[in-house]
Amino acid sequence: MSGTLARTSADGSQDGAAASKQGRPAWLTPVNMVIIITTLVALGLRLYYQYTRPGFLTGVTEYDDGPYFGSAVRLVHGSLPYRDFVLVQPPGITLLMSPVGLLTYLTGTAYGLAIGRVLTVLAGTAAVALAGLLVRHRGILAVLLTCGIMAVYSDAVAAAHTVLVEPWLVLFCLIGLVAVFDGDRLTASTKRMVWGGVAFGFAGAVEAWAIVPVLVVAALCLPQLRRAAVFVGGVAAGFLIPVLPFAIASPSQLYKSLITAQVGYRAHAARVGVLLRLKNIIGFPGTLSWSKGEVLLAVLAIVVFVLATEVAAALVTRRPQPPLDWFATVTTVLVILMFLWPPQFHYHFAAFLAPFLALTIALPVSRLFTDVPEGTVSTASKRQLTWSAVGVAGAVLLVLAVLQGRFESTVPRVIGPIPARIDAIIPPGACVVTDQVSVTLAANRFVSNVPGCPQMVDSLGTTLALSDGLKPETGAGNVPKVAAFWSQTFSHAQYLILTATNTRRIAWTPALVAYLDQDFVQVYRSPRKLLVYVRKGLHVG
Repeated sequence: MSGTLARTSADGSQDGAAASKQGRPAWLTPVNMVIIITTLVALGLRLYYQYTRPGFLTGVTEYDDGPYFGSAVRLVHGSLPYRDFVLVQPPGITLLMSPVGLLTYLTGTAYGLAIGRVLTVLAGTAAVALAGLLVRHRGILAVLLTCGIMAVYSDAVAAAHTVLVEPWLVLFCLIGLVAVFDGDRLTASTKRMVWGGVAFGFAGAVEAWAIVPVLVVAALCLPQLRRAAVFVGGVAAGFLIPVLPFAIASPSQLYKSLITAQVGYRAHAARVGVLLRLKNIIGFPGTLSWSKGEVLLAVLAIVVFVLATEVAAALVTRRPQPPLDWFATVTTVLVILMFLWPPQFHYHFAAFLAPFLALTIALPVSRLFTDVPEGTVSTASKRQLTWSAVGVAGAVLLVLAVLQGRFESTVPRVIGPIPARIDAIIPPGACVVTDQVSVTLAANRFVSNVPGCPQMVDSLGTTLALSDGLKPETGAGNVPKVAAFWSQTFSHAQYLILTATNTRRIAWTPALVAYLDQDFVQVYRSPRKLLVYVRKGLHVG
């Protein structure tokens, strides 16, 4: 009824019938076993980051996880994002982390951040299983390639190491895809189309990039305008329900946070090189040394491989590319263009590409080997070709998995464990200002009981929002609003913790430097150059 062709899986069984005849549980098919195994591999690689590096789980490894998790802690303590502090992402990640934020009343923020990191690992892992469910109707080869690529894709593994938005964005996009696709085609079920749209809408409330797959799905709905309207309605509900309350509370600050600070114009912005972007996009371990020629050759090889398999699949199967394949190809191209266009790019961006790139590679290969028309080759030959392809793909993916475990990640070890000395210097509940709140989160000094203590969670984002896109190095300190903000922030602080990169985030002016020298004294410098200042006259532990 859905228009999806029933097909025999690559192992020769239809669903669980053959498994039952052989005395196995109906669910224990080769396809399901591949989903389970690749999901476990994905989990193992992602946990590797947390448990094989001393202090990694509770230490400081990133800047962005501070604003994302810190915003949830602020929210459960009564402060609203956008109204009371700048947050440069939609509120989806704040809402997702809020239950963990509540736990911090019992665990403290350091263990709360660790719990958030483990949940992000699970989100990244669950996405692999969902991708397998999306393509399981295409047989074992499609599942192995799709799940395997997602499991070992370098930046997807790296992005799951802490509370970043990309693993959650991918998770909800895949929930939406599983709902709206029935096999190779869009579902005829209105209920599934609505709920799929809701999942995509919430993905947009996590990160606006979800608009790319949303537009492609909406285009595939045409010319059936009613189905497109149902999907778009679900997307609108999934996005507006979590976002609208914050927009109503502070519409102008929401605009400045999400548009001005995040996607708006940035004067004199340094452009990230295209070769670095391409190296991340192709998904190989981040610290492998690649020359310019090797990167370009690898990109060319992948492009030629995808085009060749798509053309060959169309010729061999004598059928046009199905809607699911079109979705994957178009979305992959659009996401890559989106990553190549703006000046800004970070390693974890590419994690969003992982499922679409995996589908683009896997689906035409599976069609080429498993959708050969009856009578063209014998069933035995078809099965032998499929299992040969499965063996080759499995071997390649195994090598990539080993490389992921052998080479260091692309994630910079920014600071690492918080020195115990900071616990002794700064009492709990003190008002601490820092340029990187992941430091105060990991030190359990993020929450203050001092009236009027600044609620800032993102020092750079705040500077960008107040200066209409300027950074400290591009003149933000000359903007009166920025200078006034940092002067007021320092005037309320009892303690300061500054990282070695604080000049990238704090708009230092001669007046602010003079205030620091006059009212604060440096009392500690950690081996990784954390500087701790205390207001003169306060007791130091």
